[in-house]
Amino acid sequence: MTETADSRTRIERYDPTTIEPRWQARWAELGLFDTNLSDDSRPKYYLLTMYPYPSGDLHIGHWYIKTPSDALARFHRMHGDNVFFPIGFDAFGLPAENAAIKNGGHPFTWTMSNIENMRRQLRSMGATFSWDAEVVTADPSYYQWNQWLFLRFLEAGLAYRAMSAVDWCPNDGTLAREQVEGTDRHCWRCGAPVEKRDLEQWFLRTTRYADELLDFSGIDWPEPVKVMQTNWIGRSEGAEINFEVAPDDHQPGGDRIRVFTTRPDTLFGATFMVLAPEHPLVARLAHPDRRADVQAYVEQARRQTEIERLSTDRAKTGVALGSQAINPVNGERIPIFIADYVLAGYGTGAIMAVPAHDERDFEFAKNFGLEIRRVVAAPGTEADAPMEDAYVAHAADERLVNSDRFDGRLADEGGKAIVAWLAEQGRAEPKITYRLRDWLISRQRYWGTPIPVIYCERDGIVPVPDDQLPVRLPETVDYAGSGDNPLNHDEAFLRVDCPRCSLPARRETDTMDTFFDSSWYWYRYLSPDHTGGPVDRAMTDRWTPVDQYTGGAEHAVMHLLYSRFFTKAMADCGLIRHREPFKRLFNQGQILGADGERMSKSRGNVQDPDELVRRYGADTVRLFLMFMGPWDQGGPWSPTGIGGVHRFLNRVWTLVLDPHGREPGDPDAGALPAGESAADARAATRSAAHRTLRDVSADYETFRFNTMIAKLMELANTLFRYRGTEVAGSTEWDEAIRLLLLMLAPAAPHITEELWGRRLAAAGGPWISIHAQAWPEVDPAAVVESTREIPVQVNGKLRDRVVVPANATTAEIESAVLARERIVAILDGRTPDRVVVAGGGRLVNLVVR
Repeated sequence: MTETADSRTRIERYDPTTIEPRWQARWAELGLFDTNLSDDSRPKYYLLTMYPYPSGDLHIGHWYIKTPSDALARFHRMHGDNVFFPIGFDAFGLPAENAAIKNGGHPFTWTMSNIENMRRQLRSMGATFSWDAEVVTADPSYYQWNQWLFLRFLEAGLAYRAMSAVDWCPNDGTLAREQVEGTDRHCWRCGAPVEKRDLEQWFLRTTRYADELLDFSGIDWPEPVKVMQTNWIGRSEGAEINFEVAPDDHQPGGDRIRVFTTRPDTLFGATFMVLAPEHPLVARLAHPDRRADVQAYVEQARRQTEIERLSTDRAKTGVALGSQAINPVNGERIPIFIADYVLAGYGTGAIMAVPAHDERDFEFAKNFGLEIRRVVAAPGTEADAPMEDAYVAHAADERLVNSDRFDGRLADEGGKAIVAWLAEQGRAEPKITYRLRDWLISRQRYWGTPIPVIYCERDGIVPVPDDQLPVRLPETVDYAGSGDNPLNHDEAFLRVDCPRCSLPARRETDTMDTFFDSSWYWYRYLSPDHTGGPVDRAMTDRWTPVDQYTGGAEHAVMHLLYSRFFTKAMADCGLIRHREPFKRLFNQGQILGADGERMSKSRGNVQDPDELVRRYGADTVRLFLMFMGPWDQGGPWSPTGIGGVHRFLNRVWTLVLDPHGREPGDPDAGALPAGESAADARAATRSAAHRTLRDVSADYETFRFNTMIAKLMELANTLFRYRGTEVAGSTEWDEAIRLLLLMLAPAAPHITEELWGRRLAAAGGPWISIHAQAWPEVDPAAVVESTREIPVQVNGKLRDRVVVPANATTAEIESAVLARERIVAILDGRTPDRVVVAGGGRLVNLVVR
């Protein structure tokens, strides 16, 4: 194309609506991003992003999660890695069941319709997912292996059945936590009060792996996630103490109440005991004149969540049982209460209350007029000094007081001595406990994996034989106008012959927690059609652990913890050889609605990406999401600035297709910046390209996508300054354009593929995809800066730029600036009041009156 002022008007307009579907179809036709899992000739790179729940439509938050991951996959392919980047759908779950109840349809129909729509949307972003590895967890070909794994865990003693409380509505039966609404805890459908009810349910023994789960030495995970998991597991070293119930007129006493404490040094300060309302001794220890109050309090506590009960903002309430316990260290009879701030599932469900040294106990004692006795004191504190608040510090130099024979000892030393003394009497033993509890996997609803167990009156609990798997969900489902599990009323599903004795039996109707599905899905991606087991051992040995996992930190103590447990359990069952699922984890931030709340249809704050793609194209949306800010931070959604990103892509389009043109009306058409020679300009062009390559490579590796795009924009600006000059026809220019396209390709795959193809065609060469190119190498010589360019301001406004030697002194910089023709003209004979060389020579500002 000739160098004319209006040449820009004659180049083809950048039209992503035409380009993007064409290249997506072409890539699919060629299988360009297919992964040969058996290829050992290249380094493997297993990149995994958390699979989505098929809620209906992808919103912009899903794009924020997945497009940077796709850019990372493309970047690693260009580095020669054999990249596996699969996708699937977390297809079981409560929303599908709620939709079926509300609309009278089937959860499967609703789910599969949503999946089909989300497949279309995922393809529209130009993502390079390995679609042939897709798994859908609601498909029997997947959940068959959930059931198979459950049976192996049952054989290994990792699965067991026990009583546990559920939220229960008198009309709709068992409710999920999300279906209980309001501070009064009512049913989401009928409004009836929700109560707690004990049911026999299935658990996985996660506590068996508590200590191993505290070891993060083999994985590169964010520190906040490791801290959250450590706190969730909650390993505590202390002692278990036996308190004996004192006899009285209403009961003979002698029952032992076990308590765990990390502060045995405070035992002499225990002036009352508190049991959880659910503690098995409550009914027996409640005196007749207290039973009505006790029962009312128990019912009240059962209607509260654990979060509510543990809140530090709530007033401490409770009821005295009328019974007393004997403090084993001093023989004192102390009253026994029930209070909702003690939970049955934590420790032993009972505490020794030491109000002088525990804030909750202090508040409770104040409310009920109970004795508060200091037994630990800092140096200089009198043993009987008044207490306005609990003393909870645990300093190395504090000593025991009011503790009989142990007075004066250092607190830690005294605590150990007290435990040893009680242990000699059979009343205490050192112990380690964990906050972590076994994983309750039972769900009393239809839309989940059926638990493969049969109940026989003769043989008890009977596992379903492997050759009878999968236990399929019935294809028809009748909710009968309620939220109760329809499997309870499906006779065809329920009635079955016992596999052992052939007598009539019944199936388990509980289904599995959907976190069971997501605790091993990345293994199934490697062999979704494998029929010999849940995993193909040859594939897992070659490809796992996953090299890089990306997803939200909100999954720290559920999905991510369960995944680690599952991997260890599967290894112990001989299914895999490693003991951690993901070598490296990155937590991206979350895109919120414009109102600062989490995006959801019910809030009306969802941004539809399809609308943005129709207007700007997928490449613009991809770049804008990566450019918004650091990927690990997220923030409220705002489309402000997306037009600027679109203009950047238009500038890249123009640079590649019309390097010799100028914008209509541009001054100095064809002229280099004043004072810059053609040789210097060509060298500066090449140096800028290689410096950008150095920085952009590092940004991709460390997920700094926003700064990566900013640097590419800076490079485009540099090239635009030389557009229409003799530099634009040079080999340095061609190299810079080539590097710009290669660096931009992972993030904006469609426009770069189009422009790369046009460059090849113009050169008369065969078409080879830009995404099949090797990532370029930095020329070290090109990034050694012999000169540097400094912006020059006059009274704070940018007026010029000056190129000086890289090692120029402040005086030399000042001299070069004042010699510039443009600066001389602006000064018009005036002398600057001040010449400010700022930032070590990164900026010059002339102050002129």
